[in-house]
Amino acid sequence: MLTNKLLAVKIENLYKEYRLGVIGYGSLQEDLQSWWARIKGVPDPNSVIDYNFKEKNNHKGSNRILALNNIDLAVYQGERLGIIGKNGAGKTTLLKILSSIASPTKGIIRIRGRIASLIAVGTGFHGELTGRENIYLNGAILGLKKIEIDQRFDAIVEFSGIKKFIDTPVKRYSSGMSVRLGFSVAAHLDPDVLIVDEVLAVGDIEFQSKAIGAMKDTSESKDRTVIFVSHNMDTIRRICDRCIILDDGKIRFDGNTDEAITEYKKINHSFISADYRSSSSMIFSDKPDLLFQILNISIKDSSRIDEINFSIFEPIFINLEYIIRDSIPNLMVNIAVFNDDGLIISSNVNDKPHSTNSGIKKGKYKASIKIPSLLLKPGAYVLFSSIGIADIGGHSPKPGLKFNIYSNNSGLNLTTFGSRAGKVLFPARWEIEHKDL
Repeated sequence: MLTNKLLAVKIENLYKEYRLGVIGYGSLQEDLQSWWARIKGVPDPNSVIDYNFKEKNNHKGSNRILALNNIDLAVYQGERLGIIGKNGAGKTTLLKILSSIASPTKGIIRIRGRIASLIAVGTGFHGELTGRENIYLNGAILGLKKIEIDQRFDAIVEFSGIKKFIDTPVKRYSSGMSVRLGFSVAAHLDPDVLIVDEVLAVGDIEFQSKAIGAMKDTSESKDRTVIFVSHNMDTIRRICDRCIILDDGKIRFDGNTDEAITEYKKINHSFISADYRSSSSMIFSDKPDLLFQILNISIKDSSRIDEINFSIFEPIFINLEYIIRDSIPNLMVNIAVFNDDGLIISSNVNDKPHSTNSGIKKGKYKASIKIPSLLLKPGAYVLFSSIGIADIGGHSPKPGLKFNIYSNNSGLNLTTFGSRAGKVLFPARWEIEHKDL
């Protein structure tokens, strides 16, 4: 915690309450009670929050929900705070309240300085105005004078990469173009607090890299605060030095980013914890009614011994056994590897033995594949297999097999080596030629 820094954002006892369904309670008496409470300036007797800012115990079955439930948060100047959580956890609601797009039901929010936000594609843009006009409009909203916007205009346009379209109405922009301009405006108009939601995922890879670099640079060099929401754990790791987990409207964790991501996976029973077995092999039950099926899958080391833990420098061998009970054309066997974020890292289809239209002989088959060393980064993975026909489907037995890649001492700084951006390593060898000057 940056306790020697000034507070940039302070949130105390924040609640946001929504009513489900149509406007009104469906009861004239309750509608009148709520209306009269607003007129008198007293707490709503139908709210799920009581007079002491606490959630009522008897609200179950109510048509009201708490999108945010007693949030307390302090964000310091220069911090890059990540916010993660499953869909519906309250992330976007919190950002909207911080951006003054929505108002809180209860609680206190204090923000030091100007705040700029990019929560949805085209946030703050008027569709009928051109990109140029929207830059000046956004600058004016942030309290900048025209001469101050003039000084930043060229940098905004250059960063966005849409100079050719800057005098075109924004309503004709693609979503990617809108995100490019929106982020560029938000980042270059000198906000003290920059808020960015998952919307950056709409941009292309080149722009995402530029945006991530800009957020880190502006935080480090100009002591600006960044609040960033994403479902991409790698991006959260790259940007944020602190992270909170929102779950059901409450802060469940606040601390180091890596620890937050680990805790998030535990809370939400992520893909890798819910659909795997820690075993080097698995035999699937025979199903005679299927025309084809996977019978067995195993993971072995270079000595062809069953194993689930591998060095980053070891190859991994995968063996499959499957059965074909009738002549079937265009049959394909596939394996897929997922990481512990539930993202598919790679898949490999073996269609060579079964690619002819004439079909193949029925019988039992064995197949093997090698995952080379220096390809998968240190971490936990799950392997799945399937057999079938493209666009038709087939047999994909569950659960998968979990295996682990770890670092070892080999002269490399593997702490840095294994934590670089990206999902896989690049299994290539450098060839370097030197000439004396």
